[in-house]
Amino acid sequence: MEPHVPNTLPPGLTPERVEHLIADALAEDLGHGGDITSNSTIPEDLHFQGVLAARQDMVVAGLDLAWLVFATVDDTIDWQAKCKDGDVLKAGDVVAHVSGQARALLTAERTALNLLQHLSGIATLAKTYVDAVAGTDTTILDTRKTLPGYRELAKYAARMGGATNHRMRLDDAVLIKDNHIAVAGSITAAITGAKAAGHSPIEVECDTLDQVREALDVGVDAILLDNMSVEQLVEAVALIGDQARSEASGGVTLETVRAIAQTGVNSISIGRITQSAPAVDIGLDWQTN
Repeated sequence: MEPHVPNTLPPGLTPERVEHLIADALAEDLGHGGDITSNSTIPEDLHFQGVLAARQDMVVAGLDLAWLVFATVDDTIDWQAKCKDGDVLKAGDVVAHVSGQARALLTAERTALNLLQHLSGIATLAKTYVDAVAGTDTTILDTRKTLPGYRELAKYAARMGGATNHRMRLDDAVLIKDNHIAVAGSITAAITGAKAAGHSPIEVECDTLDQVREALDVGVDAILLDNMSVEQLVEAVALIGDQARSEASGGVTLETVRAIAQTGVNSISIGRITQSAPAVDIGLDWQTN
């Protein structure tokens, strides 16, 4: 089965990556013998029609990918989306109608729902954080805390929820963290090395106000304020001023995110958006044609 990648694949998702992901996901589920349950219990000529519906309030993400799973199993399956990625749905709203050969639909069902529920879960959690800082000038960022192989999809889903993507890969930008500083010997040494290599922009992680001062003395584009209290963040933002962009991170929760945003930081990076988002509940109910 070869995936048929839509011409309207969402920006940021490469066709090659999506093809491999769908093929691998289906191979993982089908094994060597295929869907032996459906093939042995469902008549070959039977057709189904199904309705995918939200069973909770959510932000939807991954519609094209869900369709692609069905189309990969059987390219005669008809898929009619009733919303688009990024839409906010209420419980009971219809996501899509799907119809076609029953065996193929049942074979594709679990993989399609896994992707759609997981990505919609990320988008939904991202929007929850974005809404929590509404009215401030702070941007919510995702991180590289993603399942291996799923980063493009996870970060796409985060965007659908209104978050902004941080680095996609290690070669996107320099982010000097505590282990880099420990090995280099100091913040100054680490920043100096990155500048000597011709890299820009440069961001450095700081755990203390003294480190913030050192980073500003050397000169950087952004400072990551890691695990600082609200009081420390207020001081750090005042120190930084317009000399660099400020980013807060470390243990941010829905209970604390607004207070952090109100310190004046430019952005807050939240790993749990992609690392710990629960899948949303999307139902798929079948009827024979």
